Amino acid sequence: MDLKRSWMFVPGHRQRMIDKALGLNADAIMLDIEDGVAPGEKDAARKLISETLGRERVPNSPTRFVRINAIGHARMDADLEAVLRPGLDGLALPKVEAVEEVLKVDAILKEREPRLKIESGSVKLLIAIESPRGLHNAAAIAACSPRIIGLMFGAEDFGRELGLPTSREGEARDMIYARSAMVVAAASAHVQAVDGVWVDLKDTEGLWGFARQSRRLGFSGMSLIHPSQIDPINSVFSPTPEEIDYAQQVVKAYEEAVARGDGSISFGGQLIDRPIVERARRTLEMAKMLGVDKG
Repeated sequence: MDLKRSWMFVPGHRQRMIDKALGLNADAIMLDIEDGVAPGEKDAARKLISETLGRERVPNSPTRFVRINAIGHARMDADLEAVLRPGLDGLALPKVEAVEEVLKVDAILKEREPRLKIESGSVKLLIAIESPRGLHNAAAIAACSPRIIGLMFGAEDFGRELGLPTSREGEARDMIYARSAMVVAAASAHVQAVDGVWVDLKDTEGLWGFARQSRRLGFSGMSLIHPSQIDPINSVFSPTPEEIDYAQQVVKAYEEAVARGDGSISFGGQLIDRPIVERARRTLEMAKMLGVDKG
């Protein structure tokens, strides 16, 4: 599955919001049956989401994930009964703390995909890490199933368990250790790291700053709660024209050096060797994948 920069939560019981989300330029939407839906509305959410997944897919529309309720809860069984059907791209699993939880869902998918005429292994998993215990086990969790395409940081629940103040301060500096640790766990399993939401919809400047910090920490995308946040997030997590140009120059200079028999070179006052060149090539691959050029 391709890199997804913007992951938008969409309340599964709001038909108008679902319809709008399907036409947005978010890379992925997470149709929600968990925290964004009150207990009395969950049956309605399941019905609307099931009907939505049954619609013909519009070209270039967002990838369709569903955030189900807690693993092992009776609500999860009802969720899976409703949403496992052709048209589902993946599941967002909330509050995961142990490998066994993921393997339980994986086993259900393996059993049901053939019966439901879904390609085996095609339903992917985005794992939400929302607690200290989940973070402690994150590397093992990330590597436990080939269905896993990413880890997503749940800052609000994580902050609650740490006893942090209700109001977020700055660029979530109090979460930098946890966020960095989750990035490392995701990288160790070669899956995507998705940062948590920026909750202040009025603070656009704060969103840009937080997203830039996320990218510097190693995240490759963010979750979000409002359409106005899509373009800033897509922009920040895409290579800039300057980055693309520099990466092209680095690769060209290095390849010329290798042809001369040199293993490293000085370029722009910086020592350039293989790891830096591989990062430059990764930037160019990402640009190609996202359809970004130098402008």
